[in-house]
Amino acid sequence: MTPESVIAIAEQGIWTVMLIAGPLLLLALVVGLIVSIFQATTQIQEQTLAFIPKIVAVLLGIVFFGPWMLGHMLSYANDIFSNLTRYIG
Repeated sequence: MTPESVIAIAEQGIWTVMLIAGPLLLLALVVGLIVSIFQATTQIQEQTLAFIPKIVAVLLGIVFFGPWMLGHMLSYANDIFSNLTRYIG
């Protein structure tokens, strides 16, 4: 296994992780921003108020994006296993 192939596998892995985690992180960010704006306008200073909406939003995001995320993970794993001889040989 050459250093170039290790770097290629790592690069593809990092890209896959960013692609899979991105929608859920953006969803949590948007919900957190909305809750923060709500807290600022109503002057509610409860720190734990943002956790429940974020958890619910991420769970709904997993339900909605789950098949797409699983497809990308399986595609990456299939890529690695199918090209294993190319990376090793």
